[in-house]
Order: sequence, then structure tokens, then C-alpha cells
Amino acid sequence: MSEDQFTKLFKYIEKRFDAVDDKFKAVDKRFDDLTNTIDGYAGKIDTYAQEMAAMDYKINRLERYIQILADNAGIDLDKIRA
Repeated sequence: MSEDQFTKLFKYIEKRFDAVDDKFKAVDKRFDDLTNTIDGYAGKIDTYAQEMAAMDYKINRLERYIQILADNAGIDLDKIRA
């Protein structure tokens, strides 16, 4: 193989590797975008779960208060229809 042929082959291989490298960069960016999107939704789900837990606690507390008040007033809550 002559030096000129070797140079052409090297340039061809280099060009092909650059094309493959560009494709990997594009895939990496898409993967990063997907990961960031998933992280964002995971954060929203975590916040929502915390809010629901706080609301559940508050509702249970209010139901206990209502039951205590009804008991003290002699009201049977099971007989009340809303």
C-alpha cells in the first residue's frame, strides 16, 4: 500500500468515525433530554405524594374532631344523611 493510498484510507476511516461519533452525540443528547424529563416528572410525583399525605392527615384529623363533637352533642353520625 502506497503512502497516498494509506492517507486516503485514513481520511476515509476518520470521516466514518466522525459520522458515527456525531450519531452517538445525538443519541446522548436525546437520552439526556429523556432523563431530564423523567427526573422532572419524578419530582412532581414526589411533591404530589407529599401533598396527598398531608391532606390525608388533615382530613383524618378533621373527621376525628367531628366524631368527638358529635359524641359530645349526642349525635349519631351514622343516622345523618348528606
